[in-house]
Amino acid sequence: MGDTPIRTRVWRNGILEAENFPFEQVSDYLEEPDCLVWADLVRPDHATLCQLAEELSLDEHAVEDAVAAHERPKATRYATHMFMTTYVVHYDPKTSDVTTGRVSAFSTKRGFVTVRLDDSLDIEAVVRRWDENSDLIKYGTRTLIHGLLDEIVDGYFNTVESLDDEVEKVEDILFAEDAKSARQVSQTTFGLRRALVDLRRAVLPMREVVNTIMRRASLEDDAPELMPYYADLYDHVLRAAEWTESLRDMITSIFETNMSLSDTRMNAIMKQLTAWAAIIAVPTAVTGYFGQNVPYPGFGTHIGFWWSTGSILAIALALYVVFKRKDWL
Repeated sequence: MGDTPIRTRVWRNGILEAENFPFEQVSDYLEEPDCLVWADLVRPDHATLCQLAEELSLDEHAVEDAVAAHERPKATRYATHMFMTTYVVHYDPKTSDVTTGRVSAFSTKRGFVTVRLDDSLDIEAVVRRWDENSDLIKYGTRTLIHGLLDEIVDGYFNTVESLDDEVEKVEDILFAEDAKSARQVSQTTFGLRRALVDLRRAVLPMREVVNTIMRRASLEDDAPELMPYYADLYDHVLRAAEWTESLRDMITSIFETNMSLSDTRMNAIMKQLTAWAAIIAVPTAVTGYFGQNVPYPGFGTHIGFWWSTGSILAIALALYVVFKRKDWL
């Protein structure tokens, strides 16, 4: 099938029977009522998608959505299958960027096909989840969907936790007095805000995705044993979404606090400059006054010189004490 990497598996009566068989055999296994088939396609070409649609009788709109560049996370029910698309997220602390990858899936009664546009999802981790819960495979595609979404949502938690650690690092240097730390806080905060926006776009719609799948499972009631698993998954999605919103509010608060502290530091610097300017103005005024070309008490004598110098020192010292008490210096 062209150059598209394809991985396949088939379970019969809940027991793994074969894997990595040709994609052309998928339709043959689907005709057998005791089989559950999974196929994974990575960066599929047009010919592969056409064959996929023909093999599983997929809606053409769902097939188009699976390869669309900017599709919103969603779950849609069609006459013969259910289609969902989600985003995998990863956080890079070096660049403060959240990278995303698309994963779509088609679910029929006995078939499950994942379509990945990149390698962002660790499909081996998903397969391990299925193998660890092999006793649930007998419940069909609902089990496969749960394992896939559970792995993706765990990735959300890892990303949010990493962002939380970065936020704590920013809080540690937020009240530092040096200007370098203030600039570092501003740069880091901006990067974290951008990362949280990207994360939020992936996490928040996932609530509706899981909710749609749960509603369908509840209506069909073909695997009630899986409902506690989906309830736990939905709770994890809510927690990830709430954590993301909490970090978003915290970053906004840190950004505003940093701006307020910058203004406070600027005011303190202006007060210091004003105070020193006042102190320096004293000798300028005194020497300028006694530098007038007119006689004054002590003019042309040593006493006049010491009186001028003493006046400078006394007034400057008095101003320094006053400004120090007012915390201007």
